[in-house]
Amino acid sequence: MKEWNVLLKQEWKKVTIMAVAALLLAASIILQGYLFVTVVDQVFIDGAGFSAVTMSMLFLLLVLWLRTGVSDVIARTGVRLGTRAKLSMRTMLLGKMAKSPVKDAGQQQSGKRISVFMDAVEETDSYFSGYVPQVIQSSLVPLVLFIAITVTHLNSGLIILATSPFIPLFYIIIGLKTKEKSEEKIEEMNALSGSFLDILQGLTTLKLFRKAKEQKENIRTSSIRFRDATMDVLKTAFVSSLMLELISMLSIGLIALEIALQLIIFENMDFFTAFFILILAPEFYNFLKQLGFAFHTGRQSMGAASKVFDEINREEDTITWGEEPLSISHPPRISLSNATYRYGEGEFELGPVNVEISPGKSIAIAGRTGSGKSTLLHVISGLLPLSEGEVCVEGKPLSSYQEEEWMKHLSYISQHPFIFSGTLKDNIIIGSDHSQSEEEITKAVEQAGLSELVGELEHGLETLVGEGGRGLSGGEKQRLALARAFLKRAPVVLLDEPTTGLDLKTERILKASLERMSEQATVITVAHRLHTIREADEIVFLEHGKVAGQGSHAELLQAVDEYRAMTTLSGGGEST
Repeated sequence: MKEWNVLLKQEWKKVTIMAVAALLLAASIILQGYLFVTVVDQVFIDGAGFSAVTMSMLFLLLVLWLRTGVSDVIARTGVRLGTRAKLSMRTMLLGKMAKSPVKDAGQQQSGKRISVFMDAVEETDSYFSGYVPQVIQSSLVPLVLFIAITVTHLNSGLIILATSPFIPLFYIIIGLKTKEKSEEKIEEMNALSGSFLDILQGLTTLKLFRKAKEQKENIRTSSIRFRDATMDVLKTAFVSSLMLELISMLSIGLIALEIALQLIIFENMDFFTAFFILILAPEFYNFLKQLGFAFHTGRQSMGAASKVFDEINREEDTITWGEEPLSISHPPRISLSNATYRYGEGEFELGPVNVEISPGKSIAIAGRTGSGKSTLLHVISGLLPLSEGEVCVEGKPLSSYQEEEWMKHLSYISQHPFIFSGTLKDNIIIGSDHSQSEEEITKAVEQAGLSELVGELEHGLETLVGEGGRGLSGGEKQRLALARAFLKRAPVVLLDEPTTGLDLKTERILKASLERMSEQATVITVAHRLHTIREADEIVFLEHGKVAGQGSHAELLQAVDEYRAMTTLSGGGEST
């Protein structure tokens, strides 16, 4: 996989350390065998005393310590390599998700994305921390051992040369099957995660429509498929282990038989040579066998990695930004010139839109359901990439500015602002640069109409709220989002009709807050209520993705038949 090769090239120092350590490991194994055989030969064959082998035993202990230390260095380096690789993959995934346009972000199940980000990335760890170190060891150590055995006894080297290819050949065949089974397992896990999270989030709705039991059975079926996929991977692993042990045992048995014939029948080999080869041969096959086990794990990791890189490399519309700074302290001039956005072939198309947005004005984007109001707001905010045309800020294309610079001057309040798990204060300052004083935070809370709520809470702004705003009403969430905007003091504020679905008292509080906000910023609102539309300084009326008219309420009533029909039908209620 070319992406993994790129990751390994970035960590070439760690790979080099493991290669040098592997050569030292091979040397320590040969020295260990030589010293051990020397001690046994002198004591049991030559009848030497303990004093005669004292130095050899001390050197043997030193070599054993060296082997242990080198193995530990390889293992630790592999773990660090795995940690860095997972960090790189998660960074790429986060970057991909952060740059995804709004429409692409909403097309995938949250649970599936979380599963890829957490579980699939974590499953790649064994490739970098286990497989890569083992490949390096099994490429260098057996080669050095083979040379040592062949130089010592040619026949044993020839047996190794004839039998050793069967081990990699076998685990390559098994490994291909393992990768396929692993991909099936990851697919089932992602499906289970996505389904479970969707069902959990919509549990109330499912109960109301008496579909909870049906979905329970769906989860059970998905769980069984995931279990079966996992068991298939384990069965393949067990078969692989059995066959690797069998091939290694038979190969070592052949070498032992040949040495026995040379030593006992033909008497043309001494004890030292025979024992030295019998010490090194199992080490040779052990490293090949360990590579087999690691190869199985590595192929399993590659199944997970394919899901990760499929997500990273998935083609989608990307939003490009420039390098220019944007330093403004006043509402900027915003214009759209032939701005067009297409959702896809044969799908809804917005534009071309040609609109001049006056600085410091209150702008309402109106139109019937599906006319492109929210899409236009997303285009202005920079959350959707244009197919054609451009959005200009202060006379320059929005795409020429740095993303961070533009977002710093922008506040966006949707119908359903997301509240993070944490304190009220954490959620309010999330959009600011965290340099605001307590007085400024308190003032933003007052401007947003949150003072009464905060005053009633025992811990005030340090009160914890659950993920998604658990513990807060819809109106309280909206006011919290407004407090973010007041604290940020952005010169451009985008609103996706934040008063929809709120009671009259809460709506009046929010309306007063929004009026204060419009005194210092350009406020662009996707308007659903007629009174919101009427009170705007300018109205941009959309019809089937096109601008059907722009002007005040009175001007549009006179000039645009569809606008007049819509406002007449709404009768002061909903316009869409």
